[in-house]
Amino acid sequence: MALQLRAGLGLDPWDVFHQGVAGHTSLSFGTVTIVVGAAVLLLWIPLRQRPGLGTVSNVAVIGVVVDITLWLMPDLHALALRIPLLVFSVILNGAATGLYISAHFGPGPRDGLMTGLHRRTGRSVRLMRTTIEVTVLAVGFALGGSVGVGTVLYALTIGPLAQYFLRFFALPSPAGEHSPVVAQSKAQETQKTTKTQTTRTAIHDRI
Repeated sequence: MALQLRAGLGLDPWDVFHQGVAGHTSLSFGTVTIVVGAAVLLLWIPLRQRPGLGTVSNVAVIGVVVDITLWLMPDLHALALRIPLLVFSVILNGAATGLYISAHFGPGPRDGLMTGLHRRTGRSVRLMRTTIEVTVLAVGFALGGSVGVGTVLYALTIGPLAQYFLRFFALPSPAGEHSPVVAQSKAQETQKTTKTQTTRTAIHDRI
């Protein structure tokens, strides 16, 4: 989060929103992140999501760490440094999403919203994440948040990255099964593959 801010090439959708809100208040960027995280938890109620240690840590820790990192890390001016930093920050965010969700200590408020919608709608993690990011981006931009090439890169890639790293870091449960998010995602792809093979067979028979 702080790395993408320092790259200065456009914030991720949630941070566009955070920055937009911060611009209309006297709160720091990190404080707004904490407040928004707590508010998003309210959306968990109809989704029947349960918070865990990871959820509480996400709300309480990330905003503080962001403010400290922004204080310690200087602004970068050379484009040769800012572009790699942007790419690295996006990939790192996707990896972090898959890593801490796979730890089974509970997702953060924003990622819990993604996984909750995934379970309730049956849609893929990739689609849910991308839908959320685009919606938040529109609101954040309307509030005056900074949008740039980094915003577009993040919005288009974080869904596939999150889904990939969820599988990559997936840990088997005591029963030898993967998490519901990963299991459902794989089941959906299996169903799609089966349907495709059935369609191809039917076409071949007709020929």
